[in-house]
Amino acid sequence: MTRRRESPGEGAVPGRFAGETAIVTGSTRGIGAGIAERLAAEGANVVVSGRSEAAGEAVVDRIAESGGDAADGAPTGDATFVRADMRDPDDVAALAAAAAERYGSVDVLVNNAGVQTETAADEATLDDWAFVVETDFRAYWLAARAALEHMDRGAIVNVSSNHAYATMPAHFPYNAVKAGINGMTRSLAVDFGPRVRVNTVVPGWVEVERTRDELPEGRLEEVESIHPTGRIGTPADVAGAVSFLASEDAAFVTGAALLVDGGRGAVMQDDTLPDYRAREDAE
Repeated sequence: MTRRRESPGEGAVPGRFAGETAIVTGSTRGIGAGIAERLAAEGANVVVSGRSEAAGEAVVDRIAESGGDAADGAPTGDATFVRADMRDPDDVAALAAAAAERYGSVDVLVNNAGVQTETAADEATLDDWAFVVETDFRAYWLAARAALEHMDRGAIVNVSSNHAYATMPAHFPYNAVKAGINGMTRSLAVDFGPRVRVNTVVPGWVEVERTRDELPEGRLEEVESIHPTGRIGTPADVAGAVSFLASEDAAFVTGAALLVDGGRGAVMQDDTLPDYRAREDAE
């Protein structure tokens, strides 16, 4: 089993985003919080955003508590919370403006905020459609457009899902929207280049609160056993991929989608898989 990264700051590159400003939508918990913490650990001034002020301020406090100087003397970044409902176009525009006003610019935007309903395509209502599409899709475009007004150069990273490639019953319209995000990334990369690069991170199974709730006793081990890595992901795993795509290390990467799924997408038949967890234990 590959080593599980628990801390978003683990593996951070000190000073990578020194002096830069990053907005992370939907960063009050889970993957978004991990991304915010990773970018701050690499020197970015981070705007944490979501609908819950208490949860957002908790993320800001964690960033402050882990602050100070990195091992090579590079300082970690500042953090602030800006409340925004990504279904509200005025909130989206105000979020970008607030980031630029506080820190002077916007250099990185991470579109992460998302919701889903457990509905099949023949069961979903117009309200279900609006709830998911406005939050997970329209808001990505609006946030990218708003951030662009304050960007001289930089990067946008959209967080999609492996449901963009293969899905399960009763995940509509979430699965359709996630596929659409990958297409939006290509569109934005073409229209925003050359000054702004746009890429997608496509996570698979990630251990967050919702995932743990969905996996009863014993089911987590079963799901981990069908991943070639022998485990599912953590927010830190996704945060590392986001950081790479937002950084100058990916200066020649735009319009791309990076699958971060522990090899799950490479599997054709589960019943032919070795028991990866048992193999690791034996070694």
